[in-house]
Amino acid sequence: MTKTTITLKINGATRTVDVEPSDVLIEVLRDKLGIKSPKIGCDRGDCGTCTVLLNGQTVRSCLVLAVEADGGEIVTLEGIGTDGLTPLQKAFIAHNSFQCGFCAPGVTLAATELLRKNAQPTRDEIKEAIAGNLCRCTGYTPIIDAIEDAAKPANKKTKAKK
Repeated sequence: MTKTTITLKINGATRTVDVEPSDVLIEVLRDKLGIKSPKIGCDRGDCGTCTVLLNGQTVRSCLVLAVEADGGEIVTLEGIGTDGLTPLQKAFIAHNSFQCGFCAPGVTLAATELLRKNAQPTRDEIKEAIAGNLCRCTGYTPIIDAIEDAAKPANKKTKAKK
């Protein structure tokens, strides 16, 4: 197969990489670019462990061909909270939202997208936003509670100060 060079803006840095036409984004991120927060889980888009933000939208990177992302902007868990923990990340810690942490990157990115689009989501909207992310440890309640807490106006003010 013929390799293609693609350019991606990943967590603010422009990167170029040679890919095969059949390479999926998760493989390129992890194996060729060394970005380890997106995890390889089901390889079918069902579990959410490979979730990244591509041009501001959550996508399952196991379902996206790397060539489809050419010229795109990707944010992984490494790309948020670069100036310290975000209010969302602090809320996840305060609520002990994650045990093993395998789902944490995907859930965090899904919640980040939700809060960017809807600063005051309802509990049902939070559940819908994270529905594609499987968590086998917490039972979801601490995750939902943390997202709800991070959306409170008092926490938004904390974010603005930093």
